[in-house]
Amino acid sequence: MDIEKHAIGNIELLAKQVVEGFITGMHKSPFHGFSVEFSEHKLYNKGESTRHIDWKLFAKTEKLYIKKYEEETNLRCHLIIDNSASMHYPIIKNQAFNNLNKIGFSAVAAASLMEILKKQRDAVGLSIYSDTYEYYAPEKGSDRHRKMLLNQLDGLIRSNSKATTETHQYLHEIAENIHRRSLIFLFTDMFQTTKNEDELFDALRHLKFNKHEVILFHTYDKKTEFLFDFDNKPKKFVDIETKEEINLHAHNVQQDYTKLSKNFFNNLKNKCLQYKIDYIPVDINEGYDKILTAYLVRRQKNYN
Repeated sequence: MDIEKHAIGNIELLAKQVVEGFITGMHKSPFHGFSVEFSEHKLYNKGESTRHIDWKLFAKTEKLYIKKYEEETNLRCHLIIDNSASMHYPIIKNQAFNNLNKIGFSAVAAASLMEILKKQRDAVGLSIYSDTYEYYAPEKGSDRHRKMLLNQLDGLIRSNSKATTETHQYLHEIAENIHRRSLIFLFTDMFQTTKNEDELFDALRHLKFNKHEVILFHTYDKKTEFLFDFDNKPKKFVDIETKEEINLHAHNVQQDYTKLSKNFFNNLKNKCLQYKIDYIPVDINEGYDKILTAYLVRRQKNYN
């Protein structure tokens, strides 16, 4: 099957293909030799208790290994997805794998993370918000739970949101639901109606309570939203969330727009650095390797 031409229909299958392709290419990356299979033993060190030595494994290998238990081996992850109207840009009637809007890309990216988390037997939870806290599921590792989350992600691709959002408000609510140390992935385009940037970063700092690690995937369409690259015919531009309209020739404002965009991105990056949040801008047309690599980097640093 040609995944590039595959219509969105089985998000689990697409996620498996994304992860398989990523793993195949890992030998060319800094992660050559990294195992994405679950390891449930660690070498015995002299002086440790012999209580949990796996003697059956010793009989096979003549090496002493200690069994790891769930609390030691499993990572808890929580996926957060912004489902406001701006995340449904660009407007695409029939989404396919190589032709997704921001919400479709985020859903497939989240499903791909869930697939690699499954290989590690990590627990995963999901929160979706727009102008309400639309969905919440706590972190679990069962196959039934994972199927339920995949169904929610599939529904996102097929949805059509007209909602605005105050991201900071719902991040505070989500933070209250995540009690045990977790790795948190946030997919958002960072568009919100409030102009108070401090409110947003106060909410992001709230997510870091209980020693959580936060990865912010700033999801955007680089060609149009960053570079403002349109043909120079007169166009009407309509804000998806506020419905404000403006008529203009794109080329007349492109240079100033791009300058403002760079400042916006750099400011977000610097703020995240200040608050020790991993900031990763993700162009929806560039694939999923950057997202899966971010997971591996963070997991190796903090959980191995």
